[in-house]
Amino acid sequence: MAHSAPPLPSPEPSPSSLSDAPEQVQPRLGWLPPVGSWKYHLLLSAVALFILGPLGGIAASYMNFSVGFFVGGQVLAGILGSAVTYGYGSEGKHGANYMQTMAASVASLCAMSVLIQAMVWLGMEMPPAWHLMLFVGCVGMFAVGVGMLYTPLLVDRLQLDYPSGFAVANILRALTDKRLLKASISKLGGGTLLGAIAAWMTEKIAVVAAIGTSAATLGAGMIVGSRITVPAVLMAVIGAWQLPYLRELGWLGATDPFRKVGFLIGLAMICGAAAVDLSLLAVQAVARVRARATVAEGEEPAWKKVNMPRLLAWVVGWGAATLLVGTLVLGQPLGWLAFGLALALLFVLINGISYGITDQNPISSAFVISIMLMSLMGLKNPLVGLMAATILLISTSVGCDMQQDRSTGWRLGTNRVIQFRYQVMGVIMGALLCVGLAKVFMTAYPALTINQLDNPNAPVGQWGSAMTYKLVGAIRDLGSLSDAKIQAMFFGLGLGFGIQVLRKLLQGHQGYQSYIKSSRAGFAVGWTMDSLVLASPYASSFGAFVSFPAALWFGAGGIIASVWNTVTKKRGPVAAGSPGQGEALPEDMSTMSLVGGGLIAGESLFFLIAGMIGLASLLA
Repeated sequence: MAHSAPPLPSPEPSPSSLSDAPEQVQPRLGWLPPVGSWKYHLLLSAVALFILGPLGGIAASYMNFSVGFFVGGQVLAGILGSAVTYGYGSEGKHGANYMQTMAASVASLCAMSVLIQAMVWLGMEMPPAWHLMLFVGCVGMFAVGVGMLYTPLLVDRLQLDYPSGFAVANILRALTDKRLLKASISKLGGGTLLGAIAAWMTEKIAVVAAIGTSAATLGAGMIVGSRITVPAVLMAVIGAWQLPYLRELGWLGATDPFRKVGFLIGLAMICGAAAVDLSLLAVQAVARVRARATVAEGEEPAWKKVNMPRLLAWVVGWGAATLLVGTLVLGQPLGWLAFGLALALLFVLINGISYGITDQNPISSAFVISIMLMSLMGLKNPLVGLMAATILLISTSVGCDMQQDRSTGWRLGTNRVIQFRYQVMGVIMGALLCVGLAKVFMTAYPALTINQLDNPNAPVGQWGSAMTYKLVGAIRDLGSLSDAKIQAMFFGLGLGFGIQVLRKLLQGHQGYQSYIKSSRAGFAVGWTMDSLVLASPYASSFGAFVSFPAALWFGAGGIIASVWNTVTKKRGPVAAGSPGQGEALPEDMSTMSLVGGGLIAGESLFFLIAGMIGLASLLA
């Protein structure tokens, strides 16, 4: 996989990231507690748990109940967290990262309040609130462990970009370091302003909304580059072109868009490609384990080190706790809950790859796939299916969020063990708020309890509940899975597997690799093969998940970035400190990554603030 943004070399660990009890560093503002002290962590935790987390959580719940999607809040939490830790100088980026990690965990779980709404729509007798809180909390704990388990693969080895995590890393570095702030403020700030303006125009101007304008999608494309975005556009174009044929096959209805079956093909393509990659990685892992004895103990940076036996015990322990609570407290069948855990282990990896490349976490698609698989296995009880699939939905949301936060920490050199602990505290608060906010919203606004599938003309006002609509609609397919969906899944699985095998063979051919690096013609051939002929299934799948305009905006971002990088490369590098150039920026804080990250930040901030204003107006 090719990326436009080069990975940041592992930074030298700061004093706050060397151990569980780091050396205490004095801040430049005397009233702040020293870095690494218990008062320091108490300050960060209090701000994140009681201010930033609930702020993002309430906004996430409101957005999922109203428009059917949510913004995790990493950007807002990062900016506000940087304000708290600015007095620590460049060292403050770690503290701000801890806070955004905790706050984002709260928001991710609060967004899952739609699961409680789905239970109401299905007519499930609601268990006591503390039962649900306990179940959600256990699943969340399991999810953070699984997310951390895959971090060495997705973040360290594959070095996926995670565009939003990339943007947050740049924001934290810039806002806590005067030198970087001076050099990057115009690009980052300009992108943020443009993103907010574009989001406002999308909300207020019908023509702009009609063309599917998305500043965040454009910004994500600018971060990852054309070799990732062009395949997504190609998939969307092929899907639109083949609509008549897909309808003729019976895979789509007369008015259905491509994405209704495309997401099945896309997820299956990722599964097929992942099967190839994981097989190769397994072989490499065996060789690495054999050579481990010859590797010096101190070779791995201290901030990266994680106790793997403890982590595995964490995953197994919280998985067992989930099963115990699900069976003994909620009265659900053990087998289906265990199946949900097994699917979570798979889809946290698969969705994590998608999230790392395209900035899209297809959690609802994974949910639908899980329902389809349970249907194939003979399950017909929708309430059992919902509880089992809940494990998968929460795990893919929280686990992939964990991976994105680790990608931010990888760029900053933030201690992973401490970051993990902050995420755990965020999960605890999120589990409490998730159920609590669902109860509050549905009590205050009875329209949220109306099953819109059964009552399509019910007056629900602004409560569109699109996410709940998809979840409940999928649950109703239990026991009546169509042959078309099965065929689409197997087609995507074979396509992804076959393409990835050919890509690996080509990438391992020394003559081909020498040719594409030897001249402009070779570069063009390499780009054509990577982007059009044998495009990465991971990248192509994005065009099957989203609407056609969204794929085009994503593609446009990558093309803009690639053109910009080509033009500026021809001009030659500008020496640091040249007139008008200011300070030199780190390698991965390029112009395109800063502007693209700003676009993501601007749109995220707009929707978060708009969500809070909308909620306040309803409560007034």
